[in-house]
Amino acid sequence: MGYLTDSMLIEVYQRAVDLHLEQDFIQLLQAEMMRRELSY
Repeated sequence: MGYLTDSMLIEVYQRAVDLHLEQDFIQLLQAEMMRRELSY
């Protein structure tokens, strides 16, 4: 699995929310963003 930069992680999160993807996937992204102390 490749590594996402902080900016790419935020972009993926925003797109996932916009596209109404699975809530579990969105929560996974949120958890990683919190771990990295990123704002979204």
